[in-house]
Amino acid sequence: MAETEKTPKSVDPATLKMLEKAAQEKISTIFDRAETMKPCNIGEQGTCCKICAQGPCRLPLPKKGIEGEDTRVGLCGATPNTIAARNFARMVAAGAAAHSDHGRVVAEVFLAAARGESKDYTIKDTKKLVQVAKDFDIPVTVKEGDKEVPRDTREIAVELGEKALAEWGRQEGEIYFAKRAPKARYDLWKKLGIIPRGIDREVVEIMHRTHMGVDQDYENIVKQCSRAALADGWAGSMIATELQDILFGSPVPIHGEINLGVLKKDTVNIIVHGHEPLLSEMIVVASRDPEMLKLAESKGAKGITLAGMCCTANEVLMRHGMPIAGNYLQQELAIITGAVDAMVVDVQCIMENIANVATCYHTKIVTTNPRAKMKSGQTVHIEFNEHHALEDAKKIVRTAIENFPNRKAEILIPDEKKMMVAGFTFESINYHLGGTYRGSYVPLNDNIINGRIRGIAGVVGCNNARTMHDSAHLTLVKELLKNDVIVLTTGCNAMACGKAGLLTPEAAKEFCGGGLAEVCEAVGIPPVLHMGSCVDNSRILMAATAVVKAGGLGNDISDLPAAGAAPEWMSEKAISIGQYFVASGVYTIFGVGLPVTGAPVFQDYLFNKLEGIVGGKWDVAVDPYEMAKKMLAHIDKKRKALGIDKARERVLFDMEARRKLAEEEAAA
Repeated sequence: MAETEKTPKSVDPATLKMLEKAAQEKISTIFDRAETMKPCNIGEQGTCCKICAQGPCRLPLPKKGIEGEDTRVGLCGATPNTIAARNFARMVAAGAAAHSDHGRVVAEVFLAAARGESKDYTIKDTKKLVQVAKDFDIPVTVKEGDKEVPRDTREIAVELGEKALAEWGRQEGEIYFAKRAPKARYDLWKKLGIIPRGIDREVVEIMHRTHMGVDQDYENIVKQCSRAALADGWAGSMIATELQDILFGSPVPIHGEINLGVLKKDTVNIIVHGHEPLLSEMIVVASRDPEMLKLAESKGAKGITLAGMCCTANEVLMRHGMPIAGNYLQQELAIITGAVDAMVVDVQCIMENIANVATCYHTKIVTTNPRAKMKSGQTVHIEFNEHHALEDAKKIVRTAIENFPNRKAEILIPDEKKMMVAGFTFESINYHLGGTYRGSYVPLNDNIINGRIRGIAGVVGCNNARTMHDSAHLTLVKELLKNDVIVLTTGCNAMACGKAGLLTPEAAKEFCGGGLAEVCEAVGIPPVLHMGSCVDNSRILMAATAVVKAGGLGNDISDLPAAGAAPEWMSEKAISIGQYFVASGVYTIFGVGLPVTGAPVFQDYLFNKLEGIVGGKWDVAVDPYEMAKKMLAHIDKKRKALGIDKARERVLFDMEARRKLAEEEAAA
């Protein structure tokens, strides 16, 4: 009996089929390595310090736990709390840097497009351009005589690009988007002194503070963690999301397909994998080019299939309806189908082992970013440059087409694939709740107040080979849905939900409690709203802000009956995301574990005392059922504090009530 049958490593049938094929063909995958390589227990506890050459200093918890005073120290005298806080902070810094460096590249390309220096990119969403310009204090009208007339779009775009790019190098003051938060949240950040000054400054300051012999106060270290994380969530990531929407068009709900079954035996199969849509947008255009399609036919293919992997997949899905081949743990398995002619990668979450797996097949691994190269396997580097973006994209597509005749292994493409609806933004949710003229979050708030919707959950994050693939994601989401909690999702969790059929309006009837099902049916939305890639967690922040501003549920994000979770997290980006949600006032719970258990005092600070300071806190639950219980308990605590813990009678809006609402909104 195959190993995958004895101990299933995934809840996804397509994944299990490909693991079976991998075993038969003696291909090692991350699933195999997770079994044979056990994690370091001191590293798991967060108390291994290697920031100087006197170590590493290892401070494991005693087997019986701490009894009395904790006397463990490193060579320099660093306590477990200092060591764990430094390690935690460096994860925040790396995650914030990854997201924000992505955002910087977007800002650079946006500015080049605005100046007319990059012919392949144009401004597609002028309405959003004007909205975002206002957040940057950019005038959008000019005076002509006695009249205010719209300012030239290109002038607005250039000024926005310049101001956005300056957010990375800002040395003083505060990031522009901080004032997007509810006033109570902004005022609290101001009082605590944690509004970020500039993105790069906050990341550099973490690295300085955590150098040997600098900051040795774990509370002070966490304060800087909050600044850097907020610079990610409310600046780097948010700028990336907003400028991508302006450049490529704001997503609207769109149908797509997901899972390995989207690959086709008789077409050239190209997988775009990574996180930067600047590349994938151009590959979409190139893959549809008549010249490329004709070349594919000349090689015996019946067309070109372009599919996504990881967060690039979410980007091309949300704007083009392009299919998704899978999430993080499926990247090796896509190659093992034998049908992938090229896997095109840029940055983040790309396993080096895909190059080794590719050597067993015909697949070309095409690296495209100067930050991320591979030396092993049959890789080829085709550097992507925004100044000749389409030309580079065609070169990449041509590489895949010319590789099509070189297929040498048995092709096995699983049948599994599902339809889904993606492309939700905080703006499109507003539209769905009332249309063009009555768009408002008030109906959502009313249904939370009357109890039909119990609360809101953001469920996001990666896969982790130390857990059963997709299992914790789906268990948690289903538990929340049946308890009438609407779910906002991004990243690999969104893909897990798509593969399980949770991203369709029909899912509400099957998986939701009666109240949430009724609301979803009335509005015509899925109970799980796919909001994009991991940088698009900023959309969730803005949705939470919109709920606060709609009224009736408190004055701050921390007042909302809402919680966040990352059930299968694995990346440093997840720690940065978690910290900016905590610092924004959200109860945030992670699965798998958090590397702080070796420092009980520091853990207690993150898990309990921090809530009294910023309104949000960390928590951990390995069991997704326990995670759901904790999230529901927090949501119920917030409902009670708001005085809405008892279901209220539903109020149907007549025309008079709608007119009154419109008048109130106009006055506001």
